[in-house]
Amino acid sequence: MRRTERLFQIIQILRSARSPITGRQLADELKISLRTLYRDMAELSAQSVPITGEAGMGYVLDEGYDMPPLMLTADELEAAALGAAMVAAQADPSLARAARDLVGKLSEAIPSELRPVVLDASTRSFSTRPEGDQNFDGTRVRQAIRKRFKLRLGYRDSAGVATDRVVWPLLIAYLNSVRYIVAWCETRDNYRHFKMDRVQSVDVLEDKYPGRRDALIKGWEATVRSRG
Repeated sequence: MRRTERLFQIIQILRSARSPITGRQLADELKISLRTLYRDMAELSAQSVPITGEAGMGYVLDEGYDMPPLMLTADELEAAALGAAMVAAQADPSLARAARDLVGKLSEAIPSELRPVVLDASTRSFSTRPEGDQNFDGTRVRQAIRKRFKLRLGYRDSAGVATDRVVWPLLIAYLNSVRYIVAWCETRDNYRHFKMDRVQSVDVLEDKYPGRRDALIKGWEATVRSRG
């Protein structure tokens, strides 16, 4: 385990502890010597991390301490970069650009010894870019989702029949190489999944839909489970 990861882990252990933890307990959990632990504690103190300790009593992290942003382990960094690479391969142009920018910011903000982790994860190839909706930009849809605005969709179903729907957008879902708008459809009075490559037009309405988005999502999840 790199030292950067170990310092992060010490903070996490102390943050979740309900009582003081001795140096020996910390050293055993991290599989390091007491001497190494004491050096790590001195480094955290030098970084102004509010850890207090008394002989025979153990270490305590002061309440309310927030870790600096991007103090991540190598595995967490790889997960973030790998996820960003998948989004860049699958998402609409604006979200793909945001994913690439995220990788760049991660690379700049983290310690130099962890940058190869981000670069390696972000350069893996994914051949799952949606194939019929490259021109569909989901920016307005995502904004409507966040602000609970209704959408009017011009939609063409699997039989090619054009319909006009007013929907309450809840989330954008990915299934293999297909993207869907998951929404409550006022026309059908039920949850519906709209394939983005069949959406002909999108208008954001001024009306906000009633109810809480998280409650509606739970209802959608229950409906999906009931369908088996």
